[in-house]
Amino acid sequence: MARYTIGNLAREFGVTPRAIRFYEDAGLLAPARIGRTRIYGARERVRLKLILRGKRLGFSLSEIREIFDLYDTPSGEVGQLQLVCEKIRVRRAALEQQRHDIDVVLGEMHVLEQHCAHALVQEDTVRAQSS
Repeated sequence: MARYTIGNLAREFGVTPRAIRFYEDAGLLAPARIGRTRIYGARERVRLKLILRGKRLGFSLSEIREIFDLYDTPSGEVGQLQLVCEKIRVRRAALEQQRHDIDVVLGEMHVLEQHCAHALVQEDTVRAQSS
């Protein structure tokens, strides 16, 4: 059976031990304890990997917990996969809308910047003629 310390996992996944303890406090990880030492098994390692992937995809900790909790229900892994697919569809749609909104704003900024630059050139021309 694989066993990991908090330091092992922190190094492997590039997070701080504090972050791992935070996920534990949030109920997402449940390491075994030997005295005050946390011992993480393969299950906790996989869950940490999934937490970090979920965070990268923009899921909240409560959404990640909801996905984890489904694993222990009668629908099990199938229910989990269905929920993840739905959450990905929703998240993708939101990101695509944000990308569209950013493109619109960048286009407006470009037009305004050109307008300002043109106005500055005209202002310089008027000043030069007045001198």
